[in-house]
Amino acid sequence: MKYYFYVISLLFVISIFYAFTNNTRENEKKTRAVYFSYIEFDNYILDSDDETQKKNINDIINNIKSLGLNRIILHVRAFSDSIYKSKYYPVSKHVLNNNHEYPKYDVLDYFIKTAHKNNIKIDAWINPYRISNSKDINSLDKNSVYYEYSDSKVTEKGIYLNPGNKDVQKLIVNGIKEIVKKYDVDGIHFDDYFYPDKEIDLDSFNEYIKNGGKLSLKEYRYDNVKSLIRETYKEIKNINKNVLFGIAPEGNIDNCLDNSFLDLKEILSHEGYIDYIMPQIYFGFQNQTRPFNKTLNEWNDLIKVDSIKLLPALAFYKSGKLDKYALSGSDEWINNSDIIAKEIIESRKINKYNGFSLFSYNYLFNQKYQNETSINEFNNLKKVLKEGTN
Repeated sequence: MKYYFYVISLLFVISIFYAFTNNTRENEKKTRAVYFSYIEFDNYILDSDDETQKKNINDIINNIKSLGLNRIILHVRAFSDSIYKSKYYPVSKHVLNNNHEYPKYDVLDYFIKTAHKNNIKIDAWINPYRISNSKDINSLDKNSVYYEYSDSKVTEKGIYLNPGNKDVQKLIVNGIKEIVKKYDVDGIHFDDYFYPDKEIDLDSFNEYIKNGGKLSLKEYRYDNVKSLIRETYKEIKNINKNVLFGIAPEGNIDNCLDNSFLDLKEILSHEGYIDYIMPQIYFGFQNQTRPFNKTLNEWNDLIKVDSIKLLPALAFYKSGKLDKYALSGSDEWINNSDIIAKEIIESRKINKYNGFSLFSYNYLFNQKYQNETSINEFNNLKKVLKEGTN
């Protein structure tokens, strides 16, 4: 009898060990990402000498590692430009050195290699259509792709390429293929800058109808975005199946459908589009129209493909600030310093969860962007990352 007791006890201990080990391995796969935008490039790279740039990149990676994050969403193409030397796009002004030249080293390559040495992954973040936040064409560089595509438009949001132009889609996909072939990136990432307005492609649509097209204007726009996403996914996987492709639409699902023309039902119900979706759920728990838990679950329920993972993007940048669009919950980010920590805990409960991302590096690590509440928020975040599974 005693023998059986020892055997059962041993089996119990072994099962607990394997459960813990498997759980640990599974959690190691979860994403803990941070956005690093062109604004951060302005803060740490622009107008510095090459060695200072490299030192700053080393410090950036060390800071990210110290918090326990494991992925960087790195702004490689913010304005139809490039932080590396590209065949298709002009060099980004945001990485020029103190001689106003592209550095003598490869910025993207150095970022990737330094990150990988520290077990941190890099997703190349692309704004597919945006050329400029400004409406002033005269402010554009003479090498801007604006001058290659005559149907680029000045919109209320700035200057954009026309999503209805098939040559534009080819340009975007070629630029992505270039990155995946040339660099050891872990992913390609689109954010929410899809359709900038509802007039940019009207000439293209009229031409489409003239040539016998049958889709309505809304269907035509859905198709343009789906086509870009589907082609991007296909070409990435043709080059390297291990490179992930994800998109980060705005958190309001209705706006995605009606303004960005993202056919979410199609994209999230079929394979061949994306590996992960990172909706910008930049809402607190007290947001009057889009409370965090409700919005998170709506996104989770939209996903019908097991291989598509949900990684909510969280608004660390709001910490300590008034959130006027939250209406009755506008003071939530001022009165509380554990919102991000709680949002991570809540996100872990949903079945499609595979990690999270934070916007953005500056608000976590740059004193100029911090306030008393955000510092407390950072410390609460750190505790959750140390204590929790992910």
